[in-house]
Amino acid sequence: MILGYRISSHYEDMDFDVIHAYIASTYWASGIPAHTLKTALDNSLCFGVFAADGKQVGFARMITDQATFAYLADVFIAEEHQGKGLSKWLMQEIHDHPSMQGLRRILLATRDAHGLYAQFGYTPLSHPATFMQKWNPDVYNEFDLT
Repeated sequence: MILGYRISSHYEDMDFDVIHAYIASTYWASGIPAHTLKTALDNSLCFGVFAADGKQVGFARMITDQATFAYLADVFIAEEHQGKGLSKWLMQEIHDHPSMQGLRRILLATRDAHGLYAQFGYTPLSHPATFMQKWNPDVYNEFDLT
């Protein structure tokens, strides 16, 4: 627990406008349409970090079957709230959540936060040749999904 903040996994607590504004400006989901992100959140286990004034200042979501597999996505802490241990606390709360127990595999992709995730047992893929992907990085630019 960090004084002046709380973490919630209650979907109704999430501030979609804050989440969309942040994620739509990231390197991993630049320009994501609001309705696309809304659908993604509707089908994920969401975690929010909230300041004492109630404003959402962080977020992460797990895409999971809640039995064998999960994918960690869209993790952020607003810049003005970084450096306070919030990302570590958020990761701990995610991994302690009852729905995240007993999973065989949790994956994530990151360009710049390997140190954070390593603290929670994440390692590079042991056999990357066994993984494949179908990737369309320009999908948000190809269709008018508004």
